Amino acid sequence: MIRAGLVGFGLGGKVFHAPLLSSVDGIELAAIVERSSNKAQERYPKIVTYRTLDAMLADASLDLIVISTPSGAHYEQARQALEAGKNLVVDKPMCARSQEIAELIKLAAAKKVLLSAFHERRWDSEFGTIKKLLADGTLGRLVHFESTLDRWRPASRVPWKDDPSLGGGVLLDLGTHLVDQALALFGKPRTVSAEVLRERDGEGADDCFTVRLRYPGISVAVACASLASLARPRIYLRGTKGNFWKWTHDPQEVELSKISRIDSPTWGQEPAADWGTLRVDVDGGMVTRPVQPVAGDYRLYYAGIRDALLGQGPIPVPAVDAWRVARVLEWACESSEQGRDIACDWSDEPK
Repeated sequence: MIRAGLVGFGLGGKVFHAPLLSSVDGIELAAIVERSSNKAQERYPKIVTYRTLDAMLADASLDLIVISTPSGAHYEQARQALEAGKNLVVDKPMCARSQEIAELIKLAAAKKVLLSAFHERRWDSEFGTIKKLLADGTLGRLVHFESTLDRWRPASRVPWKDDPSLGGGVLLDLGTHLVDQALALFGKPRTVSAEVLRERDGEGADDCFTVRLRYPGISVAVACASLASLARPRIYLRGTKGNFWKWTHDPQEVELSKISRIDSPTWGQEPAADWGTLRVDVDGGMVTRPVQPVAGDYRLYYAGIRDALLGQGPIPVPAVDAWRVARVLEWACESSEQGRDIACDWSDEPK
């Protein structure tokens, strides 16, 4: 049994990590760092509550530490956990800067411990469905990929997420997910161009972006807007045989916010009304039909972490993947500031 300690019980800890850790065979949610309240223990009575990270790291029985705190704190807390010789999962973004991630990768290698980024949206329903469509060749040769996460958020719900000094802003937050999905599908881009903006009134972090990644023969665009009362399609694909689009989001986050553990045998399945639509050329005629999605399952991330710790599989999201995403986001900021395409130089990728 792998005993896990969770650092932080805000949105990420409460909605994602705690219920997922509690739902994977072979992992025990054993302890949570909660500085001043006991909300975690009320929900998970068997855990130990620690008030500080130092106290948790002193617990020799913990095999895995999971950091789910404000983004600006990730680097120092991750460094501290690795120095203590702990296997480590860090919520996205792993760090605010790619150089910090590179330093953590070096430290994890020196300590011979696992280091992984929590990029759980690789196990979204729509991502699994896209992978299947591309593998099947249903759309022919893909020429355009567009992925958006639009919201109506005229004011930030979490204060630190609107503070750049604390790692706030939607580019680091949602942009990490969207760029990670694109890189997982298509690999390293040749160039990056972007607009990173603040559209809300007042000062604060960025709340809108469009990032374009250039690959041979295919254009990729990922985008987010916080002032989107009428959202764009979640996914839009164009290929030489036809198109696919989907308007709704994976349902897991909403469902996880209601529970402390996953027990449903139909977890991650979407109602037919939320399925995406395919329109393709079949023998010279256009055929339109709904596409039954691949069910999403974020538990598979932690099942992969379990297997990696047991020597039975690879790390599901190695830290170098987080470094690549961070590098693309840095190039996106550079492009937005300079108003030009940025050529991607991957020569400093950590080994």
